[in-house]
Amino acid sequence: MMIDDKLDKSALLKAVARLSGSSVLVLGDLFLDEYIVGRATRLSREAPVPVLEFDRRFYVPGGAANPAHNISALGSSAYQIGVVGDDEPGHKLVDRLKQAGISTDGVVVDPTRSTTTKTRVVAEGTLVFPQQVARIDLVERRPLDPGVVSQIVANLGSAGPQAGAVLLSDYKTGVVNEETIATALRVSREHQTLITVDSQGDLLKFKGFDVVKCNRREAGAIVGTELHTDADIERAGRSTLSDLGASSVIITRGSEGMSLISTDGGCLHIPAANRSEVFDVTGAGDTVIAVITLALAAGLEITESAYLANFAAGLVVRRLGNATPTVEELAWAIEHWPEPDL
Repeated sequence: MMIDDKLDKSALLKAVARLSGSSVLVLGDLFLDEYIVGRATRLSREAPVPVLEFDRRFYVPGGAANPAHNISALGSSAYQIGVVGDDEPGHKLVDRLKQAGISTDGVVVDPTRSTTTKTRVVAEGTLVFPQQVARIDLVERRPLDPGVVSQIVANLGSAGPQAGAVLLSDYKTGVVNEETIATALRVSREHQTLITVDSQGDLLKFKGFDVVKCNRREAGAIVGTELHTDADIERAGRSTLSDLGASSVIITRGSEGMSLISTDGGCLHIPAANRSEVFDVTGAGDTVIAVITLALAAGLEITESAYLANFAAGLVVRRLGNATPTVEELAWAIEHWPEPDL
């Protein structure tokens, strides 16, 4: 499939099966996402806010734990590296990673640090889908202690030989820093494996990576201007490719889908696979980088990888919270896609 070809559903369906069986080392900032769900009964007399009667609470892996969760759900092996505190949220997060089949041997427990927790308050009622009404973040942003960094570096070195790819997920809470980035690059070069990154800005830290994923705002920041048109996106992508020495840049564009800019001169704008049933965009970017990394590690072309990631993102935005599509669900989404006008 060339970068400017029409979408080939049969080729993509064959490609889906290849997402299983790989092994990916995932380095990044680990969060526990907490959801408190209540039924909206009335407006408060104290403030213009709904009163929620508590219904349930649940927890899912967040931050860099979400790409690892996606990788595992698609039938591949994820080796998680990051930091949690020696606290209840940290214990819950590690337990849920283990339940998902993710290796937690590389997770460092720092008793001086709190586990980053993002609590979302969600209202149910007459709405078709629950509505998030507030989010409360408990975030630890101080730099990691040198001893913790040394443990992460050691874990990267020991996990490297088993990994078919290295994925960095940078949420700006200290795990992805100058030393760990350099170590991840060294590990990928020593073992000749793919290295990808999903970063919330500061893209220039990731020179030498194979694939860099960012959103429209982050791509605009690196070129110093807002991006509105396809041409704007393409110029920013080519500038980013040149600055970073990457093979490909993926720019996600929300309801407009995503754009792929590659060093072979190709630029592909992929419309969103699902625009009508978008209930919660949380974690969609994590799914994109997880699927692209898996697909490339399996030997698929970057174009096929981007299409698969686009379909996967279209699935997870239909669900509440960080969702993880399976191979069967991804195949279903492709099979039921109408004849595209791409």
